[in-house]
Amino acid sequence: MPLSMTGFASTATEDARYNWVWDLRSVNARGLDIKIRVPDWLGGLEEVLRKSLKAAVARGSVSVSLKITRRDEAGSQSINPDELTRVLTQLTAIAAEAEARGLRVAPVQPTDIAGMRGVLEQRAMTDDDTAPLLARLTEDIPALVDQLLASRAQEGAALVQVLSDQLDEVARLVAAAEAVMAARQDAQVTGLQDALSRVMANTDGADPDRVAQELAILAVKTDVREEIDRLNAHIDAARGHLASDQPVGRKLDFLMQEFNREANTLCSKAQFKDLTAIGLDLKHVIDQMREQVQNVE
Repeated sequence: MPLSMTGFASTATEDARYNWVWDLRSVNARGLDIKIRVPDWLGGLEEVLRKSLKAAVARGSVSVSLKITRRDEAGSQSINPDELTRVLTQLTAIAAEAEARGLRVAPVQPTDIAGMRGVLEQRAMTDDDTAPLLARLTEDIPALVDQLLASRAQEGAALVQVLSDQLDEVARLVAAAEAVMAARQDAQVTGLQDALSRVMANTDGADPDRVAQELAILAVKTDVREEIDRLNAHIDAARGHLASDQPVGRKLDFLMQEFNREANTLCSKAQFKDLTAIGLDLKHVIDQMREQVQNVE
């Protein structure tokens, strides 16, 4: 069964020294786009993540983030002197300019300065032996990827159900169009006979055989049997894709274009109220299917 490109996975773990939280999210995309945000002092972790995700996921935009804190968090932050100097210089300049323009500036509290971006920074953990932590984080990856795939599979099952129901509706409408064809044929015969009678009554020297031939050509141009046959073939193909365990999103997307093309042609050829109504309903259902297909891997 096809997977959805939408999924989520998250775990929170701790050991004697660290707490860490994994967060994986995936949404639809034309290809595979992997964005990874992990601490840069954990050398090699990003490569392992990217390799694991490429092996498991065919399409989608996948975002991975890892947040790590030491359990002695109170001592894990330090002042960045360069950023503090920059911030204080800017605040001094702002206060001076405001005073020159007659504006009163409220005193700035130390806590306000500490909260400014870059003033306090997480102390790099390079003073620790990161090998044990890296090993633990690497062990997390297979289960995390499995959790993401399970989420995508659950979403995929829901997608398949929706698309199957929509295909059933398309099949019903195509069968209705086929049933209407008999009534349309009778109406066309009557209409063509009336048209031929009017032409012959108002035209001197017209060749009846030539007029009848032209009307017959018109009837052939409005025949929708081929469109109905192709729609039925597309329905069978789509059901086959929904039963596949391979990535079929691109194939389904292309098939939706073909569905839409046949429905458009059927509407343009209809020239019969009931058949036109069916064609418009077909276009509506196909458009709904195209929206759902955008999420299939």
